[in-house]
Amino acid sequence: MAAFTTHGLSMQQFYSRRKFLKLSALASAGFLIGCAVNPVTGEKQMMLVSEEWEIQVDRQNSPHQFSTDYGILQDQELNRYIQQVGASMVPHTHRPQMPYSFQGVNATYINAYAFPGGSIAATRGILLSLESEAAFSALLGHELGHVNARHTAQRMSKGVVTQAILGGISAYVGTKGEFYGQLASQLGMLGAGALLASYSRDNEREADYLGMTYMIKSGYGTEGIVQLMTVLNDLHKGNSNAVSLLFATHPMSQERHDTAVSRGNSEFSYAKGRPLNRERYMDNTAGLRKLKIPIQHFQEAEALMAKELYDKAETSFQQGLKIAPSDYAGLVMMAKCQYAQEKYDLALDFSEEAKRVYPEEAQANYLSGLSKIKLKKFDQAVDDFTNYENKLPGNPNTIFYRGYAFEGMDNKQKSGEDYSLYLQQVKEGDRARYAYQRLVEWGVIKRSGQ
Repeated sequence: MAAFTTHGLSMQQFYSRRKFLKLSALASAGFLIGCAVNPVTGEKQMMLVSEEWEIQVDRQNSPHQFSTDYGILQDQELNRYIQQVGASMVPHTHRPQMPYSFQGVNATYINAYAFPGGSIAATRGILLSLESEAAFSALLGHELGHVNARHTAQRMSKGVVTQAILGGISAYVGTKGEFYGQLASQLGMLGAGALLASYSRDNEREADYLGMTYMIKSGYGTEGIVQLMTVLNDLHKGNSNAVSLLFATHPMSQERHDTAVSRGNSEFSYAKGRPLNRERYMDNTAGLRKLKIPIQHFQEAEALMAKELYDKAETSFQQGLKIAPSDYAGLVMMAKCQYAQEKYDLALDFSEEAKRVYPEEAQANYLSGLSKIKLKKFDQAVDDFTNYENKLPGNPNTIFYRGYAFEGMDNKQKSGEDYSLYLQQVKEGDRARYAYQRLVEWGVIKRSGQ
């Protein structure tokens, strides 16, 4: 076999598995061990990570989560409104210097979340659940509370997410952001499950208090957080699949609702009667509310997907897409539903349509590439995975599947390069074993013990 180079590895060079993995290990993530002053309490506490780490890990992971949630809202006016409300609250926080961003995302499940560096997102599902700007500001204030109190950094310092970060994979497979997480994992979809894992009840209480403080300092009335807590409490009692992630990551209780009411009547009673800006919120979300019925169909379909009732889920997706045929999230979810049923031609059709309606977003390229692999359209699959990588670099599974597509084209040169790149990031699992075995067979590396 002719020699070829795989980023410094020649086919004529032999490495043991141990040496190969050692050579391909990722650089350490820049952990700092020592005391830091909590920006909220002013007290010293042990922190394993720096503020720079929080920003870096945010920038590396938040784009993947936004794509997992079907991308930033295409409604630019609504997204500008979300950014304006969030930005108006930043000067009143304890860490105004952080590089905050506020986004709406196309996901239909009900949730909002924050990354440690200040990237905050709200799904279409939760935006539809609220009815005033004050309630929305309370929601954003709560997420700002998590960032300002450094709750992710605290969990990191206690070892809650240390292993995930040190495991060498910068983005996490199988996030809870999908109700059908097992399918997402099988497909190699990425999210940030380790970073967005469940907060403690104490974290939630602190974020509630900080959120209320920030929203009132921003000029809103106390009724805003009472509205938010009433919505959350009602959703919690309803036990809908659409809110399962919300309460998995943000534990809800009657106590949180009652505490908000009590504070509104005592400590923050001076803010009663301030504006709630209901009309302004309803005006800015009018376009979204026109999609309420199809979004409800998509929520129902996701719940059925979670139960692997794909035929019934397909019917619900069809009902939603009949009303909103160009809904990117609906198209991508339908593509997943078809793929799960091994209807790869239809999965390709829906993913191609999704690419057309939202060409800037990456996830449809990924699903299109997977479908093309199943249909043995390997050269076209290579193009899709390359386009995905150009739009959203950092998903190692994209590199694996592109390598697999190159292998299908009998291009061992390119396939070996991609498998080697993949193994620099991922050391365990079926894909890693497959890539390693191929490199052994092709003589790039030497099997352990030889």
